[in-house]
Amino acid sequence: QVQLVESGGGLVQAGGSLRLSCAASGSIRFSEVGWYRQATGKQRELVARITSGGSTEYGDSVKGRFTISRDNAKNMVYVQMNSLKPEDTAVYYCKINWWGNNYWGQGTQVTVSS
Repeated sequence: QVQLVESGGGLVQAGGSLRLSCAASGSIRFSEVGWYRQATGKQRELVARITSGGSTEYGDSVKGRFTISRDNAKNMVYVQMNSLKPEDTAVYYCKINWWGNNYWGQGTQVTVSS
């Protein structure tokens, strides 16, 4: 019903910044959207999420460093990632709850070198 495409991942040095983008094929206006990540050998975990009303929640490990935002007119979701650490290395996934179902993007790799 809706497709998500992430972009903006790559290789960055510790202390650097990266902004990830998620483009949705349908309207996100009334949906909660979020970013999740999965490191090798680890469970997928919450990075950040934002409700349709603009309320945000962050995972403890990224609080104060990452900022999630949305542009409903463009059907885009972003996460600005600052002060990156090697432990932030993971595949980052965009997720939307769209008309009662969860949809996931294919993910974008973020690698932080020390």
